Amino acid sequence: MMIDPNNSPLAAEQASSLNRLLESLEPHQFDWLAGFIAGWQTSQRGKPATEAQRTDTASDGRLSLTVLYGSQTGNAEALAETLGQRANACGIAAKVVDMADYKPRQLKNETFVAVITSTHGEGDPPDSALDLHEFLHGRKAPSLERLKYAVLGLGDTSYECYCQTGKDFDAALERRGATRLTERVDCDVDYDDAAEAWFATLLETLQGEAGAAGLPTSSPSTAYSATAAAGYDRRRPFPAEMLDSLVLNGRGSHKETRHIELSLEGSGLSYQPGDALGVYPQNDPRLVATVIERLGLDPDAAVKAGDIDTTLARALQHHREITLLTRPVVERWAEFSASETLKALLEDHAELSAWMAERDLLDLVEEAPASGLDADTLVQALRKLPARLYSIASSQAAVDEEVHLTVAAVRFEARGRRREGVASTWLADRLAEDERVPVYVEHNKHFRLPEDDEMPVIMIGPGTGIAPFRAFMQEREEREAGGANWLFFGAQRFHTDFLYQSEWLAWRRQGLVDRIDVAFSRDQAEKVYVQQRIRENASELWRWLEKGACVYVCGDAEAMAPDVHEALLDVIVEAGGKRREDATDYLRELTRQKRYQRDVY
Repeated sequence: MMIDPNNSPLAAEQASSLNRLLESLEPHQFDWLAGFIAGWQTSQRGKPATEAQRTDTASDGRLSLTVLYGSQTGNAEALAETLGQRANACGIAAKVVDMADYKPRQLKNETFVAVITSTHGEGDPPDSALDLHEFLHGRKAPSLERLKYAVLGLGDTSYECYCQTGKDFDAALERRGATRLTERVDCDVDYDDAAEAWFATLLETLQGEAGAAGLPTSSPSTAYSATAAAGYDRRRPFPAEMLDSLVLNGRGSHKETRHIELSLEGSGLSYQPGDALGVYPQNDPRLVATVIERLGLDPDAAVKAGDIDTTLARALQHHREITLLTRPVVERWAEFSASETLKALLEDHAELSAWMAERDLLDLVEEAPASGLDADTLVQALRKLPARLYSIASSQAAVDEEVHLTVAAVRFEARGRRREGVASTWLADRLAEDERVPVYVEHNKHFRLPEDDEMPVIMIGPGTGIAPFRAFMQEREEREAGGANWLFFGAQRFHTDFLYQSEWLAWRRQGLVDRIDVAFSRDQAEKVYVQQRIRENASELWRWLEKGACVYVCGDAEAMAPDVHEALLDVIVEAGGKRREDATDYLRELTRQKRYQRDVY
């Protein structure tokens, strides 16, 4: 039997040489060679890898790719899984690994790596990527001249540090001598098309690498059909029926927070406590009409929104972002309007961010008039209207084919005009009785209850941050979990803003919830917040941590989450008797153990 170079991991010249050798061997020589090879393999086991022993191929002879992902809400993980499936269908042996589970020193043994990562907050790595990010930027990072890599960054152009973590990884790998397989791509919230193009370019490049090494691959078309998605997801949302919408705040509150129940019947969608629901909203038709009027355009003008043929009015109401400005939009508008003011703003990141935070598309139209702009050019200049994510406030084990949300209606005055949140006021005010809500489930494995039902749980969730903890308690009640539960909750006033108060007090009476500590900032002269309650209970909180408690934080990323993090560090220093740097390491270790998890936005 001869070796076929097309169906083996050997290069054509290697296969030809081995065929010639095999043809010349006598039977007793075959036996000796087989024994020699077996003995040689045994002698190599357990030895550290050397440059000569390391390989860019898997055990089955295919080119090997490691896909590393850093994900906070699940988007980067989902893309990594998709890339892994596509790569395997292309004949590339892909291994998909969470950065939290990856040993950073293993990088020096890799040949092909794809990095897919989101950016958390204002330029920070997601929690799962902290160790690898720190390692690559530290003095212990090795030379990576043998490594070939590609980076896909996920972010939001409304933030100043757009896709910063992806940029960090790209620059750090390059500094260590690694070579790009393809240029880094930075994706906005509407990342599907950009990610798809990056997949295609990367896989084509990897197939070229495999071909140069004489390794087998498959056609990309086979890969695409093999991994085609089925069911409802972010690209094909489920039209959910609104079942109920109740105001949770009492009379006299300055807030309007709604408990919303949607039906998932017939969707096949499933979720776990800690997951989020993506909601595709609609812009206020009054704002849409005013923008079109100020620009002197025809609302019925035919336009193309992506691959959808529609009218200008429908495009702005259903498909384009008009309440939030981003740098790319301002850059385009500076060209349309030839505004020197906008051009100057674009030179100063901080000033631009502050300016955009107070304005929407109508402000831009009024402050920097653009003449001669046609309807289609306007639509192409705006980014897609992205889904809004809400932490799910129910356990499917308790509510079956329903999903519950806790939604704060956003309404405020700015620059002499009333402003409203897109999704929150659509759900609260403008959703027609027979209208459906397009939704999908955003899975978040980095915000999960412990598998051990006996583990204690500490939940810190001011305002609507309480939503996932309602789901946690419903789940623990259904599972008859024995672990202790402690809630820290904060809002403005006890009598009007204690969200789900009756449910939490009932769980407290039943013994499911062991402790509730609250901070109502406006009930006394001096404002009090949850971080102060955390510090006041330092000794008890430390005792829970030492007993193995898991800590969960949900809510505002800008102020609350950093303040709570500092309060937890103070607890570890004060009650745990540790130095500040050791307290930081302690919290980092809790993160590694999945005992400190945050869902902040």
